[in-house]
Amino acid sequence: MKKIPVGISGRHLHVTKEHLEILFGKGYELTVMKDLSQPGQYAAVEKVDVMSPEGKLLAGVRILGPVRPASQVEISRSDALRFKFVAPVRSSGDVKGSGPAILIGPKGQVEISEGVIIADRHIHFSPEEGKDFGVTDRQIVSLKVDGIKAGIMDNVLCRVHPNFKLDCHLDTDDGSAFMLNTGDQVELVKSYTING
Repeated sequence: MKKIPVGISGRHLHVTKEHLEILFGKGYELTVMKDLSQPGQYAAVEKVDVMSPEGKLLAGVRILGPVRPASQVEISRSDALRFKFVAPVRSSGDVKGSGPAILIGPKGQVEISEGVIIADRHIHFSPEEGKDFGVTDRQIVSLKVDGIKAGIMDNVLCRVHPNFKLDCHLDTDDGSAFMLNTGDQVELVKSYTING
């Protein structure tokens, strides 16, 4: 069975052009630190602090570029509990009704009424890779993980798009629970039976 590479995503945020300029100054552009697995996506040098509604500060959260139509903060469940954020599990971009925060940059701050989420487990596929694996966009699958903390991970969303490249994105909590690191590989499972 063909394997899927894993990328473990730490806490990060995406910002709009408007919010970037409030946080860093008029006309500011993000500085590329390194390219990410998805074409055109990158980790920026810039970081901001993110404050929860209860005033707890998550310091030094890295911005991922390029700028987006809506600002969004992606954290783990552990972060949400420790720093008192409201953060539902959502797909990237699905921020309606999600948690609020204050973004604090060197030049200013932005209060967002929604946008704090725990990113769902998902796999990126190009259309060709989707055909190879026999999956369609928005299909829900499971993953088989080998190793000392082996197991089956359910509720994994398939995202198929011409701009995507094969990669499974998990947050740090999922990575830790299964002792996975970026670059490890997992196996796609479409269905399985539990014997009761």
